[in-house]
Amino acid sequence: MSSLRSYYYKLPPTLRLLGRKIYYFPIDFYEGISGKRAKNEPKKGDIYVGNSDFIPHGIRQMNALKKYIDLKNTDHVLDIGCGIGRTAVALSGFIDKGTYDGFDAVEKGVKWCQKHIQKKYPNFTFKFTPIYNDLYNTFSEKAENFIFPYDNAQFDKTFLFSVFTHMQIPEIKQYLKEISRVLKNDGQCLATFFLYDDSKVEVGSMHFPYQYDGYRLMDNKVTAANIAISTSLLDQIAHDAGMKVVAIQGGFWRNDIKKEDADEFQDIVVFEKIKSK
Repeated sequence: MSSLRSYYYKLPPTLRLLGRKIYYFPIDFYEGISGKRAKNEPKKGDIYVGNSDFIPHGIRQMNALKKYIDLKNTDHVLDIGCGIGRTAVALSGFIDKGTYDGFDAVEKGVKWCQKHIQKKYPNFTFKFTPIYNDLYNTFSEKAENFIFPYDNAQFDKTFLFSVFTHMQIPEIKQYLKEISRVLKNDGQCLATFFLYDDSKVEVGSMHFPYQYDGYRLMDNKVTAANIAISTSLLDQIAHDAGMKVVAIQGGFWRNDIKKEDADEFQDIVVFEKIKSK
């Protein structure tokens, strides 16, 4: 873990968001006075997930959804952990005959999306869900007990970019069960993970030194910092949730995968809901 990242994780949740804002202030100030920032792009200091270019990365995520789960403009989709709209901005120019719903535990991200996307695209809806995460907040509601605020079999597709990498095993189990519930029969979900095989200790540029039963942590004090999961445990969790893993595409965090050969930094996993009899 880099020294800067280590220091970042030592800060309390509210100071992490503030620290990021201060860190990017010079760039945000320059882009503001020079007009370099796109109209549908938030300030870098307000983007609390990821550090890549906002617009290009959102487009890459949209293309991954088209490629791996055959996303269509008529689909009803759910973006779990929608953040400050990186994927939603890209999808706003694509999903015109379907619907988009997104929720997130960081209120300022949801408010930005409501103001800059939902007002312009009425088929896009964003909800703030105050769920505890030791990386971002101190809310009392636990993700491992959280019920998605959506009906059964409401969506054709769901997706999560860099969400499961910040959750613990009981939380992942609950979310996959809820994903299965809100998906239609044969519905699909794309999610990103850091995955490893039990036979390999280290597989990439991210390091997870704290070993537990079927998973590893980057930081054992800030447990939501990053988590890696064994493929065998993920298969079992998916099965218990009424889902199955149908495809895995390694990300370029891995030592054996080149950046130009991957669609995401993290590993892409495609789940399919097991059809009810």
